[in-house]
Amino acid sequence: MGKHSKNSRIVFSTNPDFNDWDDDQEQEAETLPPKQQKLIISLDKKQRKGKKVTLVKGFVGSNGDLKDLGKTLKSKCGVGGSVKDGEIIIQGDFKEKVKQILESMDYKCKVSG
Repeated sequence: MGKHSKNSRIVFSTNPDFNDWDDDQEQEAETLPPKQQKLIISLDKKQRKGKKVTLVKGFVGSNGDLKDLGKTLKSKCGVGGSVKDGEIIIQGDFKEKVKQILESMDYKCKVSG
């Protein structure tokens, strides 16, 4: 899709200052290097029907980089999971394993809870 693929119903404007194609949208946060990241790893089972999940919070960066990190963690733990609302969700109790993986990638981690 090109730059002008916004779903807009404006066809014509008489305003000489009108520019519908301005990039006023939120810019994605620039991804910090791993050594500057401070990730928090926790275990959660609330609102999950008693099943445990490992949460990784505190990532500063683009959604694409967050999804890539989530994909790496899921594959190295050999389980499923997802990336939602700026946090990585790994199915099961993998706090220590996730911490080891992140530290081997030079991330600063802290296990919470």
